[in-house]
Amino acid sequence: MLLDPSILALLIVSSMVSLMMSMAAVFGVQVMRHWDIHSGSERQLRLERRTYLISTLVAFSFIAELISLLLYVYNAEQMSGRFVGAMCATGVLNVDPWGWPTLYLKIAIFFAGAAWLTLNRVDNRAPDYPLVRIKYGLLLLILPLVLAESVTQALFFLQMDPDVITSCCGSLFSPEGKGVAAELSGIEPGTAMALLALAGLATLLTGVWYLWRRRGGLAFAVSGLATFLLALVAIVSCIALYIYEHPHHHCPFCILKSGHDFLGYWLYIPLFIATALAMGVGAIAPFARRPSLRQVIPAEGRRFVLLALVFLSLFYLIAGYAIARSSLTMVGVWW
Repeated sequence: MLLDPSILALLIVSSMVSLMMSMAAVFGVQVMRHWDIHSGSERQLRLERRTYLISTLVAFSFIAELISLLLYVYNAEQMSGRFVGAMCATGVLNVDPWGWPTLYLKIAIFFAGAAWLTLNRVDNRAPDYPLVRIKYGLLLLILPLVLAESVTQALFFLQMDPDVITSCCGSLFSPEGKGVAAELSGIEPGTAMALLALAGLATLLTGVWYLWRRRGGLAFAVSGLATFLLALVAIVSCIALYIYEHPHHHCPFCILKSGHDFLGYWLYIPLFIATALAMGVGAIAPFARRPSLRQVIPAEGRRFVLLALVFLSLFYLIAGYAIARSSLTMVGVWW
């Protein structure tokens, strides 16, 4: 298994990102201890020069983590034919106990990275770098996630046994099963879609409020995160059923297959981008009153809110298209 090119790529990327983030964290400790923008000492000048290099390394690390997330899901989907009982990525992630934790950690790193990159962007636009200690302090909190993801991913691939009979998505995402996946599958489609519509409306209203008054960045971020979570619930409980045209197939991964026109990618990518942008707005909102950021944050926040609403609208349009084109009709669903 380890000689598979995609697995090797994932392990190499994870190792390189862990190394670069560890280097950045060491530098972050120095910044938090010695940074003084008003000092003209040689140490301060050296720190200022190195911040650009370290910020670039961290940016590349988070971009690599995004690619790693996409490759991880794609690889799990492609490996489903190698394990008895696996019909999609769900079965592969169930091969050993480390599959799902690795996925969750990759998602957490993606969103944490989005928040860090947003902080870094606005900090670099201010002449006095007012957020430098905050962003490097956040980096120290992200590092354990990166190291944990590297370890769990290595364990996942190392403990893979091709002779294991794994469980398919039908047994996991089933109202008759046990666990969180079964509970999500058992939610009434009408309820899930109503909650998704309300969350989308809340995100739209808080976004418009921010664009108008340049306030409410945290409310927009919370609404965006709630919409993301409810969108995942709606995909499992309802939207996937329309894509499969089957009233009992709830898997959130089979929609990534070519047989369904890769519609899952068109759903997930705009949703993840919109949520990342919303969380970025929330990350910079508390610092809007700092003197050197009073002009920077409103301008950047406005740009991120507009982009987030565009990508979120794209998600809703694609979800609506998937439902409208389906020949499935479910009795009791209000639309």
